[in-house]
Amino acid sequence: MTLPTVEHETGSSPRYSIIWLHGLGADGHDFAPIVPELVDPAWPALRFVFPHAPVRPVTINNGMSMRAWYDIIGFDARAPQDEAGIRASIAAVGTLIEREHARGVPSERIVLAGFSQGGAIALSAGLRHAEKLAGIIALSTYLPISATLAAERSAANAATPIFQGHGSADPVVALPRGTASRDALQALGYPVDWHTYPMAHAVCAEEIDDLRRWLGQRLA
Repeated sequence: MTLPTVEHETGSSPRYSIIWLHGLGADGHDFAPIVPELVDPAWPALRFVFPHAPVRPVTINNGMSMRAWYDIIGFDARAPQDEAGIRASIAAVGTLIEREHARGVPSERIVLAGFSQGGAIALSAGLRHAEKLAGIIALSTYLPISATLAAERSAANAATPIFQGHGSADPVVALPRGTASRDALQALGYPVDWHTYPMAHAVCAEEIDDLRRWLGQRLA
C-alpha cells in the first residue's frame, strides 16, 4: 500500500524528487511550507513528496495514537527499539521510491529527507536501498537499528552524500545522539556533511541556507 502524500512540483515534468518524512505526531503538511524558502529558481524542476505516516499508539506519549513512523518506547539511547515498525516504514519508503520510478524519476535523482523520526527512517531506508540515491538529509535525528546496518547496507549507497543538521540545545534528540550517529556513519565510510545550530528540536533559517547550498550540488 502506498502512503497518502502531499505533493508540490516546482515546474512541469520534474526531473528530481525529494521524499521528505515528517516528525512524530506531525503529518505531510508539516514541511510543505519549506519549499519556497528552500528552492533555488535555477534548479531543475523538482517534485516534493511529503508522505503521511500511519497512525499508531506511541508508548512514550502514554499510548496515545498519532502519526508515527514507528513506536518510541523511550528517548534514551539504550531504550528498546520498535524494529518491526522501523522496517515497515523502510518498506513504505521503498514503495514511494518505486512510484517515483514509475513517474520517470530514477533512484539516482531522488533525495530522501526527514526530520526527527522521519530523519531516522530516511537514514535507515536510504542506506539499505538497493539502487543509488542522490542524497540523504537527516535533520535533528539519529540512526536507529544501527547494529544491523553494516550487514544490511547497500553497496550502491556506500558513498551517498548525507547532510546531517542538529540543534545544540535539542531536548528531544539530545546532541550526543546525533554526533554518535554521525560518528557511526563516518566509521562506515559515509561522507557526512555535519552542521550544528543554536536551536532546540527545530529547523532554522541558517540550516535552510546550508541545505540549499548542499542540494544545489546534488542537483547540478
